[in-house]
Amino acid sequence: MPDDVLTKVRELLPSIAERAQTVDDSRRVPDQTVQDLAAAGVFRMLQPARYGGLECDPVRFYEVVREISGACGSTGWVTSILGVHSWHLGLFDPQAQDDVWGQDDSTLLSSSYAPVGELVPVDGGFRLSGNWRFSSGCEHATWALLGALVVGAEGRPVDFMTVLVPRSDYRILDVWDVVGMRGTASNEISVDKAFVPHHRTVRNYDLAQLRAPGHAVNPGPLFRLPFAAIFTTAVAAPVIGTVAGCYEQYLGAMRNRVRLSLGGGRFAEDQFAQVAVARAASEIDAAILQTDRNIRELYELAVAGQPLPTRLRLRLRRDQVRGTERAVEAIDLLFKTSGGNSLGRGTPVERAWRDAHAGSVHVANDPERALAMYGRGAFGLPVEDNLI
Repeated sequence: MPDDVLTKVRELLPSIAERAQTVDDSRRVPDQTVQDLAAAGVFRMLQPARYGGLECDPVRFYEVVREISGACGSTGWVTSILGVHSWHLGLFDPQAQDDVWGQDDSTLLSSSYAPVGELVPVDGGFRLSGNWRFSSGCEHATWALLGALVVGAEGRPVDFMTVLVPRSDYRILDVWDVVGMRGTASNEISVDKAFVPHHRTVRNYDLAQLRAPGHAVNPGPLFRLPFAAIFTTAVAAPVIGTVAGCYEQYLGAMRNRVRLSLGGGRFAEDQFAQVAVARAASEIDAAILQTDRNIRELYELAVAGQPLPTRLRLRLRRDQVRGTERAVEAIDLLFKTSGGNSLGRGTPVERAWRDAHAGSVHVANDPERALAMYGRGAFGLPVEDNLI
């Protein structure tokens, strides 16, 4: 049950927080942490029930992600990305799901959805080649979901697909050395002329239209939700959770300084610091409340078997990117008001500041595209995009 997962995760938080600096330095989440999270049931929260998954309310999944991210941003990011792939695979052809989970239903998948791969039609499927960047947590996965363009007879793209590829068909290139979210090990995946059978492909346009071959075996409301809603929230939740966790640590540190009378008292009496804390708290609350509200409303409609209106799907994307912006604004306030204390390498504020800014540059967190789509819809103009 989701409550049991959250309880087990909270027991893991002290050890996850203790490893945060090691994760940052080593550029990867330890295998032990991933194993602990798997044992807690995190990666089964959005997995189909027919493979031992919980098929829970997605709001509960994002709550767990935020809690983990509050202890370590990189660990929360990897958890969210690997966890949401269990849901995405549930939209694939039943044979593809069985290919991955038939022998081991705890198998994890990574992804890189940018359409940089090339699919050439061949008998029974396609031949895939390409190099994909930013596959978070790929070392913990044995399958990958990769974006690719189908190339027609004239060498021009004719379709956009996501394909499922086993570990034996790709190489992982260790290239991840960045400023923030350092521990996500978002390395590069390389494929050279691998065969992809038809059943391991799904058209992105079909998913945007809420049509998926996986519906034949996964009819539950969870799998009736839009890909854009579930995935984009999965890349916003770790950013929001990272900042929310840092805020709590920040307050705890300041209260301790007040009690010990080591200068923190004078800072706490500073009205400008008080205003900054209030603004940061408001931004964090707004980010959480809005993103949860929209996912909850979509899920309730799916449970009731009702249509999912474009208006709500656009509002979700609007608030998802704004939630990321709000989190960044909040961490900037905390970073600034911490003064010189925020500059030390490895301090919670410094690491959270780097992680939040790094997570915010993911394409799904790009505010301009999502806000422009919302504006078009608000003015009554047609909106055609796979990420709504």
